Amino acid sequence: MSILREEDLRHSAVEEVARQMLIAARTAPKGKGRDTLRMALVTREESGVTINQLASKMQEMAESEQAPKFFLRDAENLAQSSCIVLIGTVIKPLGLPQCGLCGFADCAAKQAQPLSPCAFNTIDLGIAVGSAASIAADARIDNRIMYSIGRAAAELKLLGEEPMVIMGIPLSISSKNPFFDRN
Repeated sequence: MSILREEDLRHSAVEEVARQMLIAARTAPKGKGRDTLRMALVTREESGVTINQLASKMQEMAESEQAPKFFLRDAENLAQSSCIVLIGTVIKPLGLPQCGLCGFADCAAKQAQPLSPCAFNTIDLGIAVGSAASIAADARIDNRIMYSIGRAAAELKLLGEEPMVIMGIPLSISSKNPFFDRN
């Protein structure tokens, strides 16, 4: 007879849900069907960048005043995370005539400001992040969408060299969601 204890299954369960989240984000609807998303899964065991390195970057940013102090709190939350889903979008206008949704007259004018996001890129990012978070919620995995993680991931260029807007979703299985009721 074999017994599989829940605490021994948590890590593999949360990583499987994270993989499903990446698939949900990839298949989410996108403006003009054009895919500008970049995604990754950050774990504790992988070689390369780990959760601890990401948390250290967030602490460094807060302590050097490159970021708000709540980055320290969010970095502490990462200690309670099994893994983190990163979802970002490169900033590439769709080339719509006279759109102006980004605040510029058209995509050509927006291109002169490469760090200003295209509204459609960020809308697509929001839809993808929502799709991913819904998978975590359906699986009853503790999660929270965090801009702070995304900003640190962008500083570390975890999703590439291009200018990007990134969001991070830490995941945890615990008795109480560590990402809510925080100080």
